[in-house]
Amino acid sequence: STGPYYVVTDRWQTYTDVKVNKETLELLSGYCDEFLVHGVENEGKRCGILEDLVLLLGDYSPIPVTYAGGVKDISDLERVKEIGKGKVDLTIGSALDCFGGNISYDEVIEWHKKENE
Repeated sequence: STGPYYVVTDRWQTYTDVKVNKETLELLSGYCDEFLVHGVENEGKRCGILEDLVLLLGDYSPIPVTYAGGVKDISDLERVKEIGKGKVDLTIGSALDCFGGNISYDEVIEWHKKENE
């Protein structure tokens, strides 16, 4: 999927007309300390991250931001770090082996430890 992206409510069932962009991120940042942004189009599908959304978040989020949605393998961790310019964190759900996926939880922990040495 390629943006624009919109804020979705009601358990990702109701799309609003609020675009996820620089202006919206700046406005909403006044009401919270961090964003958790789900790429709902890819959530739980293990089909890869929404790279353009991660890029947008890395470019425009004025506060810490975590992206979720579509992680397919360990290379997505490095990809988010790269295109998010080191400013976007990543959460992995169903792709982890402990949730039935193919990404080793231990491998993710090792990747994280190396990144924080």
